[in-house]
Amino acid sequence: MKIIEPSYEILTEISEGGIKELQHIEKIGRVCYKSEDKITEDGESAKNFVKMLIGRGHEAMIEHSSLSVKFTVDRGVSHELVRHRIASFAQESTRYCNYSKDKFDNGITFIKPFFWEEGTKEYSNWEQAMSLAESGYLSAIGMGATPQEARSILPNSTKTEITITANYREWRAFFKLRTAKAAHPQMQEVTRPLLNELKIRLPIIFDDIEVEE
Repeated sequence: MKIIEPSYEILTEISEGGIKELQHIEKIGRVCYKSEDKITEDGESAKNFVKMLIGRGHEAMIEHSSLSVKFTVDRGVSHELVRHRIASFAQESTRYCNYSKDKFDNGITFIKPFFWEEGTKEYSNWEQAMSLAESGYLSAIGMGATPQEARSILPNSTKTEITITANYREWRAFFKLRTAKAAHPQMQEVTRPLLNELKIRLPIIFDDIEVEE
């Protein structure tokens, strides 16, 4: 049994300061106004233009750029992630992944619940439950069950990897929902640092989204 921290990885290459991405949106957006003559090579016009679009709520233009992010989370969190409809998903499949094989270190990987400290009775209870789930899964496989049958034993804490590709407008809606105070704590654990990173790497697009503490 392996226990790991949740994480994320931005898979889309982002230019320095997000300038190329902003320029791409500007080139498309200025078609609406036929103001291509105002484009500047240094990217300053792109910054101002995209900021104007977002400020006016003309976010259809930022749908022309997208971002792919891979999350490593528990399956409970992944069930919330896939509820974002204007997105594409690729998720580790418990139907086809046989965790008794060497490539998975012959066992189940679980996501550590940050709200229970190691050494507490709550954490020990959780850890014991995960160990029993792993034993049950491996026993089922050993008795001839297929992975899609044995997966019925696996709990929400089972680690999964899920990649999401969505346009910038959908990501903005995603962060407003998934970084909010009411969002599940384990969801906030990965979405808040991701948003903070994107505010630096893709300014203008995300830096106006406030996170309630």
